[in-house]
Formats: sequence, structure tokens, C-alpha cells
Amino acid sequence: MKPRTLFWIGGCLVFLGWLLPLLMVIHVLESTFFLNFFSWGASVTGLFLGLLGSAGFVRDRRRNL
Repeated sequence: MKPRTLFWIGGCLVFLGWLLPLLMVIHVLESTFFLNFFSWGASVTGLFLGLLGSAGFVRDRRRNL
């Protein structure tokens, strides 16, 4: 997978991990154990994929220099 794709998927997951708790706090969504766990998992996975995407992007840039 391309580093930019990983970076964008990671960014979307981190955004989802931010949006879901916000919607739970303002009572748009009901706070359940599954939704809380899913939100946390999306945030952690997004951070990990974003980090991998950033590292891959830097690695590809350094190879081309």
C-alpha cells in the first residue's frame, strides 16, 4: 500500500476516533461499551497507520535524493 494512502486512512480513523466521543458527549449517539471500544480502537489504529504512512513517505523521499 502506498504511504500516502496509509496516511489518509490513518487520518480518517483518528478523525472518527474524535468524532464518535464528541457525538456521545452531546447525546447524539448512545454511549455503549462497543462504541467506546470502537472509538478508542479507531483512534489508536489511525495513529499507527498515520505513523507508518509518514515513515514510508520519508523513506521514499530519501531514496529519491
